[in-house]
Amino acid sequence: MRAAVLERPAPAGDGPLVLASRPDPIPAPGELLLRVQACAVCRTDLQICEGDIEARCLPVVPGHQAVGTVEALGEGVEDWRAGDRAGVAWLAGACGACSRCDAGRENLCEAAEFTGWDRDGGYAERLTVRADFAVPLPEDLDPVEAAPLLCGGVIGYRALRLSGIEPGGRLGLYGFGASARLALQVATHWGCEVFVATRSERDRQRARDLGAVWAGGTDDAPPAPLDAAVTFAPAGEVVVAALKAVDRGGTVAVNAIHLDRIPEFPYEHLWWERSLRSVANFTRRDAREFLALAAAIPIRTETDVYPLDDANRALADLAAGRVEGAAVLRIG
Repeated sequence: MRAAVLERPAPAGDGPLVLASRPDPIPAPGELLLRVQACAVCRTDLQICEGDIEARCLPVVPGHQAVGTVEALGEGVEDWRAGDRAGVAWLAGACGACSRCDAGRENLCEAAEFTGWDRDGGYAERLTVRADFAVPLPEDLDPVEAAPLLCGGVIGYRALRLSGIEPGGRLGLYGFGASARLALQVATHWGCEVFVATRSERDRQRARDLGAVWAGGTDDAPPAPLDAAVTFAPAGEVVVAALKAVDRGGTVAVNAIHLDRIPEFPYEHLWWERSLRSVANFTRRDAREFLALAAAIPIRTETDVYPLDDANRALADLAAGRVEGAAVLRIG
């Protein structure tokens, strides 16, 4: 099979991925072998490839938003059949026995593994996935449109839940990439007033077109205090801006696996029982709930499509801000 492989991190503009021919993987007991049709390109992939997030194993095939069809079943798999459509997301596995897994918080399991970080991901023609962590997908869902839902969509949904936003509330979204665009559609479906802060005037107009009641810069104060906010930009100064904008008792949920830093800020921005919390991964329950909601709304996805051979170009475009929608590798 063909795959785009990270052998050692490097700037996206230097082409960190190597196109290689590899043997087809063989599913272990409890696993599925998928023929990949599409895999979305996430900012987390970029951060791993550039070294902002330390690689856990090298070489590794990145990609944790893959859509494919089941080609083979490992020993003991009973709930899947060849030809089924399946999605592969960031959470690749958890121990299932610790106190966090028992409490439905498998995203915090210390033994959790992650696709494209601990095991090979979807920048390849085939990949294996634990059958109990694969996500069932309807046959009529276009693979390119489905792929961005599997990380940006699900993690954005979890961030909304952790922010505590209620239907009809005032919500701030800081940064307006692919994940924020999906979260905005969920929030407007809930009847929220959505305020978007982003550096790009193009993205401000896009936010208004999707239903935001206000769009301004990250340093601009929204015209009303916010009940909750979610930050998507990997910049700590944006977190402080969101804290300044939320009302008493409000929560800022930080939707990022990596931040440059959080600058010093006065305690008054946190006082009045404001809360600041991180969003770490997501659970299989989050994925099921979000995908059902995405179909009901229905959520619209915007994609910039690349062939597998152009995986390096997709990363470079993402790094440079040239991606209009969600970057997706069309593979199958």
